[in-house]
Amino acid sequence: MIAVRRVAAATMLAALAGISAPSAFAEAAATDDAPFLKAVHQGNLAEIAAGEDAGKHATAACVKTVGAILVRDHRKLDADVKALARKLDVSLPAAPAPAQQQALAAVRAKAGTSAYNTAWLKTEATGHVETLELIDHEIGTGGNAEVKAAARAARPVVARHLELIRACEADISRS
Repeated sequence: MIAVRRVAAATMLAALAGISAPSAFAEAAATDDAPFLKAVHQGNLAEIAAGEDAGKHATAACVKTVGAILVRDHRKLDADVKALARKLDVSLPAAPAPAQQQALAAVRAKAGTSAYNTAWLKTEATGHVETLELIDHEIGTGGNAEVKAAARAARPVVARHLELIRACEADISRS
């Protein structure tokens, strides 16, 4: 789920940055940032799946609510990432990474129990922290100005998700 969060964060960043006309330098640098775009896209796909799963299997209202927010935001971010990838001629994977799929399966195995809520939140918190680190790395070292701008734009969305996840963890721990 950590990888899922990183990908999701990266996707959000790319999506929110907007698309501008690339310069020759930006086009050349796009290949340096292709792994970031791919990771973010896979993260978005994983976050959408995790959010949908929470809507079906969580027993806590706040987990269901946070899951719905993740689905909404990551769909938007992924649409933007796909548009940026098309513009930069970067091929994106069709599914979350195997590790992301395994993490979701591990959480899903606890479906319908309070253990699900705890596992889902823990996985999401770890993933969002890692995604923020991935975004910060892209902002600091990325080669393509458009991808870096997308990362900057996605960062507040990912940070907000982490705040929501932590608030839900606190609510559940008080119950």
